[in-house]
Amino acid sequence: MNHRRTTKRRTAVVTGGAIAALLGAGLTIQTANASQDPGAEAPKPRTLSVAAAGSLASKLESTLGAEAAGAYYDASARKLVVNVVDQAGADAVRAAGGEARVVENTLVELRAARGELKKDASVPGTSWAVDPETNTVVVTADRTVKGADLAKVTAAVEELGGKAELKRTQGEFRTFLSGGDAIHSGGGRCSLGFNVVKDGAPHFITAGHCGETGSEWSESAGGAPVGKMVDSQFPGNDFALVKYAGDVRAPSEVNLYGGGTRAITKAAEATVGMKVTRSGSTTQVHEGTVTGLDATVNYGNGDVVEGLIQTDVCAEPGDSGGSLFSGDAAVGLTSGGSGDCSSGGETFFQPVTEALSATGATIG
Repeated sequence: MNHRRTTKRRTAVVTGGAIAALLGAGLTIQTANASQDPGAEAPKPRTLSVAAAGSLASKLESTLGAEAAGAYYDASARKLVVNVVDQAGADAVRAAGGEARVVENTLVELRAARGELKKDASVPGTSWAVDPETNTVVVTADRTVKGADLAKVTAAVEELGGKAELKRTQGEFRTFLSGGDAIHSGGGRCSLGFNVVKDGAPHFITAGHCGETGSEWSESAGGAPVGKMVDSQFPGNDFALVKYAGDVRAPSEVNLYGGGTRAITKAAEATVGMKVTRSGSTTQVHEGTVTGLDATVNYGNGDVVEGLIQTDVCAEPGDSGGSLFSGDAAVGLTSGGSGDCSSGGETFFQPVTEALSATGATIG
């Protein structure tokens, strides 16, 4: 375990009332609370669902403020691991129900590092995201990043010292769009994300790079339109809203391709460590884990998207816009990535919660 350098940090993080408001579980840690009886046994972590862990992580980030250092869900133990930089932070985490882990970098410092990367390492074929498990910003360069571009990225990462690390992927970052079936427009194929409701009318959301505002979409190539894209945001974001034409049945569920359907009742924020499932028209259903949040991806040609969910779930062309979900909760829309479902790779997703907030739609 890396212990944080000695700094003049605050000695109290939350008030008693704030702790009481968050109280719900204990944690496992090798040292006792400063206020505990030295002989007392440290409280054990309480089992948390993914949803409960995500909610707790958000509350603790708000409570810890500038001292927040990230958190991730340990799916095998079903507990939330929360990074802290001092004893006061560890005490707050214990009281709130997470397991404390002492690290070097705060989220403020890591987000500042992301800003430096945006300025110094904006090269097509790169991505970067905060990884709470390594407490660094992980920069990934695909196989197209070579020569002077690779040297530029490497120098930018080295300049950040222990706040960043560089990884390579053998794939090539691209948006997943191709010709075929599923939802179609002008010869391009994508996948429907989630059925939603706006102003009492049925709509669906998909990826913004799939088409422009005003484009019409059908269920088969050359088929009659079933809806028109009324909002499309790409690059920057990667989501779009399509309004169904006429009175259609648009159940809030995801196709499991031979395994029936999964009802979707809500939207949820992603948490690192969350187990997720993706459904798409090319490769159908695959599972994996959220590995990073607030990722920036440079697909090339000026197409840079920020705020994405990074996963180890595979995807291929035509899966764009498809559903990422956890249980009955909508989590993301397939944006792009590298690799395929034979060799693996990483895939990035537009958070559903942001798409819903921006478009005024709701899961329905």
